[in-house]
Amino acid sequence: MKTQQSPFKGGAVLYGQSGGTTRVINSSGWGVIEQALNHPDVGPVLWAENGIKGILSGRLFDMRKEDPEELKLLLQTPGAAFGSCRKKLSSEEQLAQVIDVLKKYNVRYFFYNGGNDSMDTCNKVHEYAQKVGYEMRVMGIPKTIDNDLAGTDHTPGYGSVAKYIATTRRDLEKGYSGVYGEGEPITVVETMGRNAGWIAAASALGAERESVENVPHHIYLPEVPFDVDKFIQNTIELQKKSRVAIAYVSEGVQDEEGKYIFERAHKADRDEFGHVKTGGLATFLADELRKHTKTRVKSVELGPLQLCQGSIASQADITEAYNAGKIAFESAMKGMSGKMVAFKCTREPNYKCEYVTVPLSVVANEEQKIPLEWIDTDNNYVTDECIDYMRPLIQGNPKIECCENGLQKYPKLKKIGFALPSSARETAE
Repeated sequence: MKTQQSPFKGGAVLYGQSGGTTRVINSSGWGVIEQALNHPDVGPVLWAENGIKGILSGRLFDMRKEDPEELKLLLQTPGAAFGSCRKKLSSEEQLAQVIDVLKKYNVRYFFYNGGNDSMDTCNKVHEYAQKVGYEMRVMGIPKTIDNDLAGTDHTPGYGSVAKYIATTRRDLEKGYSGVYGEGEPITVVETMGRNAGWIAAASALGAERESVENVPHHIYLPEVPFDVDKFIQNTIELQKKSRVAIAYVSEGVQDEEGKYIFERAHKADRDEFGHVKTGGLATFLADELRKHTKTRVKSVELGPLQLCQGSIASQADITEAYNAGKIAFESAMKGMSGKMVAFKCTREPNYKCEYVTVPLSVVANEEQKIPLEWIDTDNNYVTDECIDYMRPLIQGNPKIECCENGLQKYPKLKKIGFALPSSARETAE
């Protein structure tokens, strides 16, 4: 295959990660890094520790000094191997700082891997570079387990968390169904999802519809108002009818007035982007249920395991995440900038994913929620259309070949700082 000539021969490549971790963000990173390390026109290949924070502090490390065999492990490594951040670029002074560092290292290709807020940061860097006349290619690579990124059919990271949630449902069902006889417990499971309910919705994928052991459950999403009293009534009725009930609730469910339900239990803090820090919903709802029933009530907050657990993953997710990084690099080599790689998918007659690009300005700070027509009329489950949308995203089980002491082996990075040539140091000074 003919190698695409780069518009800035010898220019440095810089890759950074931002926002919450996922099962496959490093797969996207490897998609960029592998291409960059093997491209004849590319100069230094760098990574910024903790995303934009690492750029501002000058913590840039040399990919070419890392062990190639260790880097290959990135493809199947969960979490953020290069460190992440939740840093908002809130002033022109900060943007000027970023561009100064990029100039210093002759960075001509900047790849930022993240979600909604990260794409906003990426877009700001792109626009400011254009404003000050610094020629550079800036590409966004999508990432978020929440699946709420606009401009794309779905987001890398979602397929694996959906598979984890569906598997969790089946595991819980096997643990409860028919074990204790009458009076089996009610369980409230809190999933992530501040304003979009994609993660909780994925529990529907775990239903064994033909099994007599299938445990009925409900799903509550932030897209529709949440009524605590109705939730209590529905859950108790479900348990009485079926002996056991499991309710999957997105952490961001809100009442009719738009106030987060978990805020009834404690005051919420906000992050640097102004987003409410959620948590404690399952405990609150379980406490409310106990006031109205003598049945045992348990609460489960899945927490960070949703982000980066390594035992369950979707091969489709890993493959698409890697391809997103690869396509981002190839697009930059063609002179593209100010874009994010996106997925354009069809599901009939068979699932097919096409890789396209969309303007960062269209993606930044926008959210993709579950269509209301995909939520049933009782507002406590999802339709078959929603299930059909999700199912292709969880397909395939990755074969983990590199293990040590019976556990998956993760890369060990040396973190060797990139040494600027003396001419570059003098220019910077």
